[in-house]
Amino acid sequence: MATLTDAKRLVVKIGSALLVDRETGQLKSDWLRSLAEDVAMLRDNGTEVTLVSSGSIALGRRVLHLPEGELPVEQSQAAAAVGSIRLARAYEDVFTPYGKITAQVLVTLDDSTNRRRYLNSRATLDTLLSLGAIPIVNENDTIATDEIRYGDNDRLAAQVAVTVGADQLILLSDVDGFYNGNPHVDPNAKRFEEVEEITPEIQAMAGLGVSGLSKGGMITKLLAAKVASEAGCDMAITLGSPLNPLKQLLNGCNATWFKAQTDPHSARKNWISAMKPKGEIRIDAGAAKALADGNSLLPAGVTGVSGRFGRGDPVAITGPDGIRVGFGLTRYTAEETRKLRGHQSDEIEKVLGYKGRASLVHRDDMVV
Repeated sequence: MATLTDAKRLVVKIGSALLVDRETGQLKSDWLRSLAEDVAMLRDNGTEVTLVSSGSIALGRRVLHLPEGELPVEQSQAAAAVGSIRLARAYEDVFTPYGKITAQVLVTLDDSTNRRRYLNSRATLDTLLSLGAIPIVNENDTIATDEIRYGDNDRLAAQVAVTVGADQLILLSDVDGFYNGNPHVDPNAKRFEEVEEITPEIQAMAGLGVSGLSKGGMITKLLAAKVASEAGCDMAITLGSPLNPLKQLLNGCNATWFKAQTDPHSARKNWISAMKPKGEIRIDAGAAKALADGNSLLPAGVTGVSGRFGRGDPVAITGPDGIRVGFGLTRYTAEETRKLRGHQSDEIEKVLGYKGRASLVHRDDMVV
């Protein structure tokens, strides 16, 4: 069974009910400081941590004196706009004493369904993590409508875990794991220590949540577990309300772990391999050898381009003999790739008129 000490790249989901007091609408500052202590400890031990946080609407609605219950879209967006500033400041305040830099990242569903925006999000989060920052990710509720929203942060957290290639996802919840019944109403409900596979029987056991501040119930958590596990990410559901919830998990508190079905690297490669190419990039022998050695594809090795493709689209990569040597997601359009053919990476700005990425297809976005 997985443990938190195994994580190299970790995503932690935090719901509104953990952050905001239901009665007063105020931030639970003591709890947030204890979480920051846990995250700083993990970061100091080498684990890269991304937080997926709710709370902006819950914080903003009290400031704007909005009523309880479901809000119209416009009022929810207004509350999010007010609350997001306070939430970002709160995270900055609790992490500063530990010398940690926080970064606010607002996303919508379109950022994961559109390949170009997905690659941009992945690159930004990768860079933040590599620089030692702690990204705080939330749905951009100020602009999201029903058509372009995730709808719950369990689903968003799973997608963020997939995007950053996390090997663990922790859902801090109002329940200490996954049960075969609803533990809030059934005293005989049994908790699972580990779920190796999400079967139809497991899915039938999921029920709806009861929290008035959070939208995600056990069904959404199970869907998140399915997304995460299929992407090579172990996922845990554990009680989030005690102080130092991650330290509690490290010390063996109650939780349910959903086992990854593969590893993040293989899952991503399989996802890329299943796409249909929209074009072809032909390369010389030197570039083919570089790819075989695990390097990215640079413009200098390109000898020809065919097809019509945009940034983020899948392309086939063929060697000088016409045999396919790779497959990946391109960072440039077909027109841009034709212009860059044979040029060195430091000439990209001169050729295109703006600074671009050094590689045409990065090795993380390629199957050789």
